Amino acid sequence: MTHIRNLRWVGIAEGISFLVLLLIAMPLKYFANIPEPVKYVGWAHGLLFILYIVAVLFAIKPMRWGFLSVIIAFAGSLIPLGTFVLDRSWKRRQRELEAEAK
Repeated sequence: MTHIRNLRWVGIAEGISFLVLLLIAMPLKYFANIPEPVKYVGWAHGLLFILYIVAVLFAIKPMRWGFLSVIIAFAGSLIPLGTFVLDRSWKRRQRELEAEAK
């Protein structure tokens, strides 16, 4: 269950960084001519994106995902708010797997 918990935490962090990049850093760069936030937030988001991909790969077996579920998990990181929407189903799935294990 550790891999599922890690996926959920990294997914939320990646989603937040994506929103900060899109809604704060990029407008500052293009409308206020302040490019520095994109550099730092973009770097953090890139690192979190890589961690998210790794977390998805580690969660495949514990979540018992098929090919389509993996593709949906990857696609969720490309859509604003995608990881937040997916987190709800992952939380439900985590509870189901924990109940099975008891």
